[in-house]
Amino acid sequence: MRLPAPPQHQPEFGHDALVVCDNLVRIYQSEGVEVQALQGLDLLVHEGEMVALVGASGSGKSTLLNVLAAVDSPTAGRARVAGHDLVDMPRREQVHYRRHVVGFVRQQTARNLVPYLSARQIVDLPLSIAGRPRHERRGRADELLGLLGVGHCADRRPHEMSGGEQQRVAIAVALANAPRLLLADEPTGELDSETAAEVFAALRTVNHELGTTVVVVTHDAEVSGQVARTVAIRDGRTSSEVLRDHAGAGGPGTAVEFAVMDRAGRVQLPREYREALDLTRRVRLALAEDHVQIRSDRGEGA
Repeated sequence: MRLPAPPQHQPEFGHDALVVCDNLVRIYQSEGVEVQALQGLDLLVHEGEMVALVGASGSGKSTLLNVLAAVDSPTAGRARVAGHDLVDMPRREQVHYRRHVVGFVRQQTARNLVPYLSARQIVDLPLSIAGRPRHERRGRADELLGLLGVGHCADRRPHEMSGGEQQRVAIAVALANAPRLLLADEPTGELDSETAAEVFAALRTVNHELGTTVVVVTHDAEVSGQVARTVAIRDGRTSSEVLRDHAGAGGPGTAVEFAVMDRAGRVQLPREYREALDLTRRVRLALAEDHVQIRSDRGEGA
């Protein structure tokens, strides 16, 4: 008599991803009011991807970036980057993580650069803190500044650079210690469209030439249209994704939008869909052969 085969072990959610957010929750107090910035958010980002996060102000996208940068701590759920548990990370590991695993570029250039140091000296700073030899530091700084098209700014201080040059130098600083993940929070928010395109091109160069995984928060539709994957966040959860073919390669390519179903089976329906079909508190579901029907309850029941 043949015994039944033992059940197959299910791999852990996101076991092969660089960035894993599983039912991520972040709650904080603001003027005595409890704010749920993240409400069970799920997100996977794989090695080598370049992903744009979009959403209205207050949707939770910047909070998510702060969690991934280990600047903020999750309230509940699971967050992991390159094997580092961001929920229960010890202080010593946090320091290593911020120096070597993740790089962060902020929207405000003044927060990225040191006003009295030249571009080369600013890139040198994290290398020096990490204990890299002097001759290696000089070569690394010049390599990154050249790659990002700001080699001519090596001996200039921030006030001697344009806004776009400052942000490209800031990207070089964030890349100094070769992090596996680069986070950029509205890096083009203070720039005109032409300069913003230059900065975003620099981020694409980092992704393509260095293989660095890039996650960028943006409100600019033109910017988000240049990446292969755009994730929309609404009310603290991922609500939809747009996948593009050949994004930024001479044309917009083909774009397909998907609603995102989280691990609890929740799907956020766009407001225009809900209003068009009068979908409110309760809806009727029906399973068809190859799709699920969603209909208004039409006022049935109490």
